[in-house]
Amino acid sequence: MKKILVPVDFSEHSEYALEVAASLAKQWKSEIVVLHMMGLSEAVFTKDDSQEFMEAQFYMKLAKKRFTDFLKKPYLEGIKISETVQNYKIFSEINNVAKEQNIDLIVMGSHGAGGLSEIFVGSNTEKVVRSAEVPVLVIKNRIADFQMKKVVFGFDFRIESLPAYQKAISFLASFNVETHVVYVNRTGINFMSSSEIQEQINTFLRVAHHNDVPSHVHAHQRADYTIESGIYNYAKEVHADTIVVATHGRSGLAHFFKGSIGEDLANHASLPVITFKF
Repeated sequence: MKKILVPVDFSEHSEYALEVAASLAKQWKSEIVVLHMMGLSEAVFTKDDSQEFMEAQFYMKLAKKRFTDFLKKPYLEGIKISETVQNYKIFSEINNVAKEQNIDLIVMGSHGAGGLSEIFVGSNTEKVVRSAEVPVLVIKNRIADFQMKKVVFGFDFRIESLPAYQKAISFLASFNVETHVVYVNRTGINFMSSSEIQEQINTFLRVAHHNDVPSHVHAHQRADYTIESGIYNYAKEVHADTIVVATHGRSGLAHFFKGSIGEDLANHASLPVITFKF
């Protein structure tokens, strides 16, 4: 892992993300790219003689100055830091920065979302999770020395989800973590018996690992009212430090009607959540 992208708004939660990114950067000798999005109107930048343009230049300089104070943290010492200020207004554009900078991981702070505002607008974190083509690590609380030792990976064990599984397992293998891959069984639609689920799990693992499942990968099934609660409750039971999920990255009406487990967990779980888009 060579480059970590941290979008910041200079808030307390973006500092949580920066500290976690610093822990990872020290473990992997990675570079951190810190991004601030201005969100100013393009019209402001096209009127060279206007007062608006002068104000825009002022805000750009102010943002760059704030980086100086924001990045004066002891935990950043010895880490290569790159700063960038972009006038992006749409959070999906963070994916463009990730591609341009050859980013391996996005670390983002979030206070979560809830209520009707989430349905109509969605959180900024959700927008990044939905669009990012690289893994996104969502941080909710301050973690002084972040390490992944035990993760719970919520998964459906469907063959069509194999690319997401391989991407996640490959990423986690570099951290040498104990990985619990969990299927959550719910009553109602698509309900299966325990033996049916186990057969699906066994078949999937044989295909995914060519009959040689790594010793650090453990598959489980559990019953719960929702997939989100099943994953989260299991993570608490085994004292996992991180939740891992694959997200479809849906948008528009399909997103609101069908939802995405990855986005829901990223918004609501208090544990760190890593999402992989497929």
